[in-house]
Amino acid sequence: MAGTESDPRVFFAAERTLLAWVRTGIAIIAIGFVVSRFGLFIQLLAVQSESAAASEMPADHTVLSAALGIAFVVAGTFSIVFAAYQHRRFINTLPFNDRPAAYSTKFAVLLASMVALLGTALTAYLVISQP
Repeated sequence: MAGTESDPRVFFAAERTLLAWVRTGIAIIAIGFVVSRFGLFIQLLAVQSESAAASEMPADHTVLSAALGIAFVVAGTFSIVFAAYQHRRFINTLPFNDRPAAYSTKFAVLLASMVALLGTALTAYLVISQP
């Protein structure tokens, strides 16, 4: 292959990698949300249960569940931010010929940034809404 020919395969491979990290980050965020709310679910079950053992369940379980869930959401958000940063750094090292013509090289980073912003908003919501 001559040096003047365009080969956008490297760019598209990098973009697929970024989007795979975005999917992974979304999955980690979703797990964090479920873990965060699982303590509230257990607390609701304890309230509805009539047994003495369930009514004496400590609130530490809810706090631990919330803390672990928030940590997962933060980790997922961080993974998306870091992946977007790495992608942008790598794209800047590509020669102009390896970048596809008439294709936005910023869209995937913009998408990752929006998902990371939503992850940050979810983190704030979970912190504020904890009992």
